[in-house]
Amino acid sequence: MRLGLAALAALTSLALLAACAAPTRTASPTTPLAQPRAAAVVAPAPSPASAATLAAPASAAASASTDAASTDAASASPPRAWATESPGVAARFPDPAVRYATPAFAPQHPGYTSNAELRTFLQGLVRDTEDAPNAPGVKLLQIGSSQTGVPISAVLFTHEPRGEVSARPTVLLIAQQHGDEPAGAEALLAVAQALAQGSLRPLLERINVIVLPRANPDGAAADQRLTGSAIDLNRDHLLLRTPEAQAQAQLVREHQPIVVVDSHEYTVIGRYRDKFDAVQRFDALFQYATVANLPSFVTKASEEWFRQPLLQSLQAAGLSVEWYYTTSTDLADKKVSMGGVQPDTGRNVNGLRNAISLLIETRGVGLGRVHLARRVHTHVVAVTSVLTSAAARAADLTKLRRFIDADVAAQACKGQLVVEAAATPSEYALRMLDPQSGADKTVSVAWDSALQLGQQRQRKRPCGYWLGADQTDAVLRLRGLGVRVMRLDAAGTLRAEAYTETARETGARADVRGTIADAQGTAVRVKVALQPLLIEVSAGSYYVPLDQPLANLVVAALEPDTQSSYLANRIVGSVDAQARVLGRPDVRMTALP
Repeated sequence: MRLGLAALAALTSLALLAACAAPTRTASPTTPLAQPRAAAVVAPAPSPASAATLAAPASAAASASTDAASTDAASASPPRAWATESPGVAARFPDPAVRYATPAFAPQHPGYTSNAELRTFLQGLVRDTEDAPNAPGVKLLQIGSSQTGVPISAVLFTHEPRGEVSARPTVLLIAQQHGDEPAGAEALLAVAQALAQGSLRPLLERINVIVLPRANPDGAAADQRLTGSAIDLNRDHLLLRTPEAQAQAQLVREHQPIVVVDSHEYTVIGRYRDKFDAVQRFDALFQYATVANLPSFVTKASEEWFRQPLLQSLQAAGLSVEWYYTTSTDLADKKVSMGGVQPDTGRNVNGLRNAISLLIETRGVGLGRVHLARRVHTHVVAVTSVLTSAAARAADLTKLRRFIDADVAAQACKGQLVVEAAATPSEYALRMLDPQSGADKTVSVAWDSALQLGQQRQRKRPCGYWLGADQTDAVLRLRGLGVRVMRLDAAGTLRAEAYTETARETGARADVRGTIADAQGTAVRVKVALQPLLIEVSAGSYYVPLDQPLANLVVAALEPDTQSSYLANRIVGSVDAQARVLGRPDVRMTALP
């Protein structure tokens, strides 16, 4: 079925909508995981007057700072020595006219909003709206705790009183998955204030919004990229080893966001000056989900309904923007790559959940508080654009999600799937800055584009996957992601393809930056051959069907011969513990809660 976005958005016939709609995806509780082992719509940029309403009242910011600053001051001040920009470069990035009033911007504050200040700030938003007339529903969500016991808090904003969940589509805003990238958290506090009491509040008539301003509180307290267990949180969204990733998975599972925004910051000087004798030029870098088996309509909507309006909003605010890119930490490797195509980042995993999944990064890593106001403002303008576009497209997004969910589920037992894909090598004229004068400097680079993926390995799409009765760890993680899993109530025979391991090696997981921080150390890379056969399966083993909306997430986890798979990361014990099921099982089964 081929439909353009305009045609899909125009569907109004009840018969057509019924044909395109998938069964409603409802949240279901899961057993907690074990703790880790070690377009047409243009969103205008806010004018200076309207943007000013995004700043929190001085009393709220001052209260948060006064009440909490003494409790974790270490997380409030950046301890490192920071890179220094030349005056010519610094002059390219003046502060905006808008002033924000998060705790970090309180007079004499030495660093960023601390964990205690952040929680006090969020509690104040809830308290200030409880008795206010015609106030939106604002509800504090305790979604988990970090590895040192710091609460991970989000805030739900709805048009309903007392924060009751409505049928409106939900947008999830996430920041500071990497603890040394603070601007996104400060921006989401300003956005939260505007949703509760300011210029963004009218959008709640069309959408729900969840704000998770700090996904990695331990990393923020230590001013480090990684979690407390030295795992990169933003490479843990398929494996769910950390409680921080599990908390995000629970939030997504329970609220089913249609749009997800992930706010980060990127390195400005460092290896870019070493490799290219240049420093970073752009206020913002942007990318949507780019991963194998991503539904094409997710990409189309991301580009037409969100990226195009966002570009116009940033440019209207005098802010520069480019596709997201990075480069290896190996100084001899001068290739530049767009964001990764592995199914491990929040951007790509949420895309495989059929959400519009957007990454926004500002130029901040390595600068300390330099240009902090501009970095925060860039995030605020970008997030405001996304929220405005989502509200304008609320009905279309709901139709699109139903269509995609149904279409993905209908592909079970049919056609091909991509086991592994890679970015496309090309060349690019990358605009950077001369490190002394600050003048534009164009550098010709080898460029791996994630906008067109090369299919390295394909297979026939099965009806589902069988897992042995002892694979409870894999089952718990799949359920944590929201995947439907069935337990076999009786023994039976399945028409299947078994995996036979033909080669094996171990090595570190890697992405375009280099080795992925992983406390486990190494992953197993296997090569496999497929053998058609009938397999005898026991009661108590598991069947993971692909006739469900999250089928492509299942593929990412259970096709064994990729670095992201559950087998590669020792969650599934061996290739003998899983198989591809080629026919719908004629065995009595029960869905796991």
